[in-house]
Amino acid sequence: MPESLAAVLWDMDGTLVDSERLWDVSLADLAAHLGGTLSAATREDLVGSSLRRSVSAVRAEVGLDPGDHAGVEADGRWLLERTKELFARDLPWRPGAREALAAVRSGGVATALVTSTYRELTEVALDTIGREYFDVTVCGDEVTATKPDPAPYRRAAELLGVDPAACVAVEDSPTGTRSAVAAGATVLVVPSEVPVPAGERRILRESLVGLTVDDLRAALPVTVRTRTDGPFGASGRPDGAAAGRGTNGCGGAREPRLCTPQ
Repeated sequence: MPESLAAVLWDMDGTLVDSERLWDVSLADLAAHLGGTLSAATREDLVGSSLRRSVSAVRAEVGLDPGDHAGVEADGRWLLERTKELFARDLPWRPGAREALAAVRSGGVATALVTSTYRELTEVALDTIGREYFDVTVCGDEVTATKPDPAPYRRAAELLGVDPAACVAVEDSPTGTRSAVAAGATVLVVPSEVPVPAGERRILRESLVGLTVDDLRAALPVTVRTRTDGPFGASGRPDGAAAGRGTNGCGGAREPRLCTPQ
């Protein structure tokens, strides 16, 4: 099969690690901290969402003003700290995720972590997942707009120097899937908490168990798998470009810090 897969773009929460269940706890705790409760319907709607949207939704649910900037900032900090406690205590892998990461890395394919989670919390998760599996990482506080906007996946492709159309994103949520598709990528969908409807450039799979690089190459449309010309060539990278190594969404070396949105 032609070597046309330029990069694999990994979502984090619910895809690589079973962190959505930990978000269940911290979001419910935030609602209780604010004097109310979080409904199952609202929680389901927030799967894959940004921190700001999640905090605003919880505030609205408990009768507080979701447009109160200072309140949202303070509650967002409370939620981050609570979730960091949970991530540091126990962050379980999704079935097959660790092995899939290793297979892609050993296959020499460029990789990015593309998550709505803020850098500060992502660094805690990376202590479990392993930074060595990713050439670049793009977090929710490092882009101009978060999933379902295409900005996070476009930023990851830009940092890697690849064409999004030659990438496969691996996602678990409707929000993340819409983001990757809008960016131009093909999406391998492994639903976790909520169902993801079938659609254009979406390949549904029950789990990551047994996933190979050939499976990811095969997910690309035939026109991409056989393309050898154009500005990105067969590799999916611009002529002379190479994938970035060891950078975060701000374009610098990986380190535990918050970045200014790009």
